Order: sequence, then structure tokens, then C-alpha cells
Amino acid sequence: MPRYADSIQALIDRLNRLPGIGPKSAERLAFHLIRISDDEREQLVRALSNVKHNVKKCSVCGQLSGGSPCGICANDQRDHGQICVVAETQDLAAIERTSEFHGVYHVLGGVLNPIAGVTGEDLNVGALVTRVQKATPKITEVIFGLNPDVEGETTILYLTKLLRPLNVKLTRLARGLPLGANLEYADEVTLGDALKGRRTL
Repeated sequence: MPRYADSIQALIDRLNRLPGIGPKSAERLAFHLIRISDDEREQLVRALSNVKHNVKKCSVCGQLSGGSPCGICANDQRDHGQICVVAETQDLAAIERTSEFHGVYHVLGGVLNPIAGVTGEDLNVGALVTRVQKATPKITEVIFGLNPDVEGETTILYLTKLLRPLNVKLTRLARGLPLGANLEYADEVTLGDALKGRRTL
């Protein structure tokens, strides 16, 4: 790979650290950013700055939001007795796009991954257990909306052991989602069917 001027190479190296961006993509993005107008570049910088300063975690569910509590947790029209547990905010957004779920959410901030050193203490698990124990109105159902892969399955087993003694109905999304699929990329129809066909654990 050619070595560019230090400032260009620094931009390429920084973009290459983003998830899913390889060296060639980073190079293309860097030169695109160099070529765009000053106004477009300034808008991008402002957008990045706004995210840094205006996005926070909801104190109730843990999703990234513009306020705390987030709009979903503060909505009295939602079914607050039904919690869908997801790994990330993107998964929450994917389920919301189906318009099939009318409860509230709990965002773990990831999934268990012993190889990468991610344990239950690294996730938003304690807050989930406390919510189920103390919520008013009482939580009647916890739906596990996690990816159907090894890490997702491991996390479901772990959470089931913690929540089963609390006498709450535990369900998971139906197997309409293919093994190894990511919720973020699933279409609304597939996700909607998975929600309708969830089963008790």
C-alpha cells in the first residue's frame, strides 16, 4: 500500500480502525473526505461532535438516546410489563421498525464472550435483574431478542439462570431468524414473524 502524506496516512489509519472498514475502504473514504466541499466536511465534523455531546445512555433501559429516560421508557402507551432484552441499540431499532412490539427494552451493551473477555459484569445485567425484581407495574414477560449465534445463546442461558427464580415468563424470538444472523440486518417481516412466534423458555 503506498505511503501518503502524513496527514492523509493518519486519516486512512484512523478510518481503518472502524468496524468493517479494511485498508482499501479506508483509503477510498479518506480521499472522498478530502474531495468533498468544506461545507460537507464541516457538517460531518458537527455531526460527530453532536453525537459526542448529545447522546447518552437511558438511565432505565441503557439504550443510546438523546435524553434520559428515552422516549420509549417515558411513553405511557407502551406495555411496561413486557421487556425485550437486546444486545445493542441497533437491535432495538431493528425490532422497532417491525411495529410488532409494544413493550419496553433493556439493552445489555453486548453479549457474553469469554474468548474476548466479556463477562456478565461487563454487561448491563445487574440493572435488568433489579428491574425485573422491583419494577412497577410488575414485569410479566422478558423476551430475549438476541442474535441466534453462540454468544447470543450463551447469554440467553446465563440470563435464564438469573431470571428464572424471579418467577417471570421468559421467552425468546422464534427461529424464523437464521442461525448466525444479525438482528440489525434482518428485514422487518422476518423480525416481525420472529416476535409473533416467540416461545417460552
